[in-house]
Amino acid sequence: MTGEPNPFGEAPPPDPLRVVVADDNPVVRAGLTALLSGREDLEVVAEAADGREAYEATLAHTPDVVLLDVRMPGVDGLTALPHLVPLTAVLMLTYSGESDIVHEALRRGANGYLVHGEFTPDELVTAVRDARRGRPHLTPTAAGRLLAQLRGEGAADSAFDGLAGGSWSDAGPTSTKNLSQLQPDVAQSVSDKSAYGLSAREAEIMDLIASGMSNQQIAATCFISEKTVKNHINRIFAKLHSTSRAEATAKWLGTSRSSARDGGGRW
Repeated sequence: MTGEPNPFGEAPPPDPLRVVVADDNPVVRAGLTALLSGREDLEVVAEAADGREAYEATLAHTPDVVLLDVRMPGVDGLTALPHLVPLTAVLMLTYSGESDIVHEALRRGANGYLVHGEFTPDELVTAVRDARRGRPHLTPTAAGRLLAQLRGEGAADSAFDGLAGGSWSDAGPTSTKNLSQLQPDVAQSVSDKSAYGLSAREAEIMDLIASGMSNQQIAATCFISEKTVKNHINRIFAKLHSTSRAEATAKWLGTSRSSARDGGGRW
C-alpha cells in the first residue's frame, strides 16, 4: 500500500507528480508527454487541445501541474488560467514571449512562464517539479520582457486584442480591450518617486506590487525568498505610510495625494 514502509524498513517512493499537457499542436503534446512520462516521478494523466479541455481534464484527473499554452483555438490559455489556478499549479509553456502576455499570465496566477527553445529537457522537468512546490520559473525572454514592461519600455510590444480576459462560451472567449490599457503606469518619473525615500530594491519591488504581482511572483522575479519580499514590503509600507497594497500602489502611481513625510510636497 502506498505510503507504508516495506519489510526492510525503506520508505516507498512517493507517488509521481500528475501532469496535464495543454497545447493545440499534437506534435508538441506528444513530445512533452514522451519527455515527462520518461521520468519516474512524473506522469502525464491527460492531454488537452485548448483551455476548455484543460479545465475539464483538471476536474477529471486532479493533476499536480498543468502545462498550458497561450494561443489555442477555442478557449485560449490566458482565458482558462483564472479557472485553473484555484485547482492546481499552472506553468505556462508557449512560443509567445510578448511582454503583455507574460505580465498578464503572472498576474492571473501562473506559477511560471517558459518560452520554447530556451530550456533543456532537464530544466523543464525541474520547472514542473518546482511549480508543484510553489517555486516559479521564468526563461530569459519571459523575465526580460516582464522587467522591460515594468520599466515602461515594453508598452508597445504586443497588440494582443481579443486574446485574454474573455468570457467562457461555446464560441470561445469574447473580445477584450488591449491589455496595455489595463496596465498600471510604472513609468512615473524617478524624481516624483524619490520623495518616498525607497531604496533601489524597494522601488523595484514596489513597481512589481503595482503591477499586481503576488509575493511569490515577486520572489521569483527578483531571485529572493518570499520572506525577504515580505520584509521589503513592510519597510515600503512604512515609508509610504500605507497599510495595504492598494493604498501603497495608489500613492506610488500618483493617483492619490497626501502630505509627504516632511510635511509637504506632492505624493
